[in-house]
Amino acid sequence: MKMETGIGFIGAGTNTRVRHLPGFAEIPGVKLVTVANRSEASGRAVAEAFGIAEVAESWEEVVHHPEVDAICIGTWPYLHTEVTTAALSAGKHVLTEARMAADLEGARAMLAASRAHPELVAQIVPSPFTLDLDSTVMRLVAGGAIGELREIFVEHAHGGLLDPEASLGWRQDRRYSGINMLTMGIYHEVIERWFAEPVSVLGAVGRTWMTERMHWETGQPTRVELPESLHILARLGEEVLLNYHFSGIESGPERNQIRLNGSAGALRVDVAGNALYQTGSNGGEEEVEVPGSERRGWRVEADFIESIREGKPVELTSFAAGVRYMAFTAAVFSRIQGQ
Repeated sequence: MKMETGIGFIGAGTNTRVRHLPGFAEIPGVKLVTVANRSEASGRAVAEAFGIAEVAESWEEVVHHPEVDAICIGTWPYLHTEVTTAALSAGKHVLTEARMAADLEGARAMLAASRAHPELVAQIVPSPFTLDLDSTVMRLVAGGAIGELREIFVEHAHGGLLDPEASLGWRQDRRYSGINMLTMGIYHEVIERWFAEPVSVLGAVGRTWMTERMHWETGQPTRVELPESLHILARLGEEVLLNYHFSGIESGPERNQIRLNGSAGALRVDVAGNALYQTGSNGGEEEVEVPGSERRGWRVEADFIESIREGKPVELTSFAAGVRYMAFTAAVFSRIQGQ
């Protein structure tokens, strides 16, 4: 049995540098073998900073490296499907950054590839925002703490896209982001994590006011194809209304919360503050003490390695779950394209 697990990195953006590289480096028996970034120079800088043995000239070189057992994909969504399917075909385990893919077709292709290789681990980096609160929220709702669930409101609004002189970033560039819009997908994943009922889109409106921006990479005027503001009305199961508002054009303090309204009270997740509050029938809001045993924290890299070494099933986040949130994304995108 091989005693060392070799990891190859394709793309080394912020999340890879802040979380994945340090996370893998601290696990005994894990070797950081090679990295391919957008340029050889940036790849070399990452390798020097994290003690990675080699710098690859292409992502294909990482996939076929004989010492690499698993691939960590830190690129933007546009490459996830191609790299994932190639890696699985080459016999490598895969941990891919969220969002799962550029579109639903790509996500389904990734799921099919993973099912064709059930001996390999296929995992998506989970939405990180509520990891410490998930278990408590699910326990309280299931236990009737707020009565019958009736409404869910998800709000994430900030002013990051207000500046008309700001360049077009990759998140608004369909070539790199695909159909992923603002932070919708990463919040919807949380809702699907909490509730097993299917979600249906009733309506969606997206709007872009700055229809052209200078591209961050080329410096050329480029059409903006993804929305600056997004409103969604959906239904969870048969009865619960689901309301989403995502915006990059709101002045003032950022709003970042999830609210669950029930027949006997409410729960409010302060996402930025990583805190949970409960409102009773008297209208007073109190912070919920979250037990340490229910605080999962960030353990993505450790989970991935445990799945490889011990056969532990992937919980956060499986490819099947990724396809579900990409199906929701596709339904929303279809609605705003036809508005």
